[in-house]
Amino acid sequence: MYYLIFFSRVAFYRRKFDLDHPPAEDMSVIICAKNEERSLPMNLPTVLQQRYHVHNDPSYEVIVVNDNSEDDSKYYLASIENGYPHYRHIEIKQAAKFIPGKKYPLSIGIKGAKHDTVVLTDADCKPGSIHWLSMMSQGFTDGKEIVLGYGPYYKKPGFLNKVIRYETFFSALQYLSYALSGIPYMGVGRNLAYKKICSSAIKALPPTNTSLLATTTCS
Repeated sequence: MYYLIFFSRVAFYRRKFDLDHPPAEDMSVIICAKNEERSLPMNLPTVLQQRYHVHNDPSYEVIVVNDNSEDDSKYYLASIENGYPHYRHIEIKQAAKFIPGKKYPLSIGIKGAKHDTVVLTDADCKPGSIHWLSMMSQGFTDGKEIVLGYGPYYKKPGFLNKVIRYETFFSALQYLSYALSGIPYMGVGRNLAYKKICSSAIKALPPTNTSLLATTTCS
């Protein structure tokens, strides 16, 4: 009965998107990268080339926070800046003590964001389509302040990949089902959007302020 009540909400969830929908608001995409020299050239251009424009001017910016990378990521990130006016990167050269993981570089990215709507993804992830941002933006209706997306992994040979893809799918099935039931409890930074004001008060948000939308695929 538990599975029938909650998981069926995702199974039967249907939403139509207007792929020609004009940007309703400007957005800031933030990507935290650490030693992602191989992933960035494969995935970052797909974020920079999203179809989310007004009169050929991008209605979004992309900020890559290079978090103390020891590889040559900084050279690639610097080399593409002239080709994308809506892109910039931030170099972090000193780790924040007592702040593990991506929390510190993410806070730097959010602080530097120009727009009030923040979209998060990872350097090893690729949007499901050139309409990814448009689809995410269409979730901010009826007072919604958080939009959850799905971030599956590429299918690769090997048992470990099967385990990872299953765990990712089952985890998403749970948090998306609960979100659709009006009791969201988590999301993943691979594909998540929210109003910038929520970053300081996210625990206080009412459960009805969450929407479910598009996908990114991760390696």
